Amino acid sequence: MVAGAGAFFRRLGALSGAAAVGAAAYGAHDFRRSDQDDYLKELYETANKYHFLHSLALLAVPHCRYPMMAGSILSLGMGMFSGALYYHAVTGDPILTKAAPYGGSLLILGWIAMAP
Repeated sequence: MVAGAGAFFRRLGALSGAAAVGAAAYGAHDFRRSDQDDYLKELYETANKYHFLHSLALLAVPHCRYPMMAGSILSLGMGMFSGALYYHAVTGDPILTKAAPYGGSLLILGWIAMAP
């Protein structure tokens, strides 16, 4: 089971990294906003940075002692944090931004879960 969890999160990290690169391309080329929406562009860039960095972290999950726990926490945190910021940046609707601090806390816990 642990070996299977490691392989799953390695694949998830690779696919998530590919999605992060695609999202970065979208942000650089197609995410056109007026000058007054610099805040939303900054949110998008922050979401993308954390998405990419934590995709790389998922690649390390197979090497930790509890890959299922660490990978699950990191994945959930990445979805809550980056997902909320991406949503706000693209739609202008801040309704999901309340999830971002919880997602950020899960990212911290995910890193801690990889430590033992």
